Amino acid sequence: MDSLIFTHMVHKILNDKPTKLFVALTCFFVANAIIAECIGGKLFSLEAVLGFAPHPFSLLGEKGLTFTLTCGVLLWPLEFIMTDIVNEYYGPKAVRRISYIAIALICYAFLMFYFAINVPADKSFWTGSKQASGVPDMQAAFTGIFGQGMWIILGSVTAFLVSQVVDVWIFHKVKKVTGEKHVWLRATGSTIVSQLVDSFIVLFIAFKIGNGWSYQRVLAIGLVNYTYKFAMAVVLTPLIYLLEKGIERYLGHETTTRMKNAAMGKTSE
Repeated sequence: MDSLIFTHMVHKILNDKPTKLFVALTCFFVANAIIAECIGGKLFSLEAVLGFAPHPFSLLGEKGLTFTLTCGVLLWPLEFIMTDIVNEYYGPKAVRRISYIAIALICYAFLMFYFAINVPADKSFWTGSKQASGVPDMQAAFTGIFGQGMWIILGSVTAFLVSQVVDVWIFHKVKKVTGEKHVWLRATGSTIVSQLVDSFIVLFIAFKIGNGWSYQRVLAIGLVNYTYKFAMAVVLTPLIYLLEKGIERYLGHETTTRMKNAAMGKTSE
């Protein structure tokens, strides 16, 4: 009898649409965060991507600045969109939960990277296996890609956690004032502020504390990075509306209304 009840309960959970949606959003959120951390070691020129030649400029006395960004910024805007979607339908507790899961798994990933780097390499084949492709030492390449410094890891994880808390807080403060109107204001507004926090915390911890940068340099490079993040937050605003429409089609208007009310601590009418 207990086995039948348990089977029925599991079947019900696996077929519950809001639960399936939450699992899907959580999986994307966590995977996106880990991938962003993994590819964050590569820098790229935004000007080159847009087809322009880099033109160095000065900001706050720092000379020779260009829009050279980490590849992690390609994915982080999506992370904040997912935060707003989860916040909208499942509330701040759900956002905190998936944020803690993401941070725990990011730390786990870096721990595994550390072990993988320090496992003795196969020198008979693997170490020189890509010499013909211009990689003389695969162990050095592997370490260079996955061996991010501890200050960078600490800065990234701290910035992620704090910015998530800020995003959730602003989102709900704005929604309490605007209600269901002005989705763009609470979603984009919370993202713009939280991205500002994220930009400076990671640079301060990783490069001011960890590498002795001046405050001037941290502020200048932080503003350059934030310019891109601000632009992406605005450009991606329509995606939030598309996702919300898709979720309402999937769950139904009545269910989404009930979920939004519950997320704000209200009872459904």
